[in-house]
Amino acid sequence: MARRSEPVPFAFVSEADGFRSNVTPPPRERLSPGRLAGRSLLGLTIVAGLVGSLVLGMPALSADQPSRQQQNQATDGR
Repeated sequence: MARRSEPVPFAFVSEADGFRSNVTPPPRERLSPGRLAGRSLLGLTIVAGLVGSLVLGMPALSADQPSRQQQNQATDGR
């Protein structure tokens, strides 16, 4: 394989870091009312699902104090 004998200038790499374009990007499109409503409903659905899972899951995570008392009363009654 032949190697280059002349040096390769890498000055363009350091110049590219400071390059600023004078072309402005186009303005962002406004969301249509349908898309805005859809995103809002999706967000509300996700939040409602998380809240619902917490509400339904909290009894399973809480200590089972009342059922132990009921079991104790049932064994005392025998």
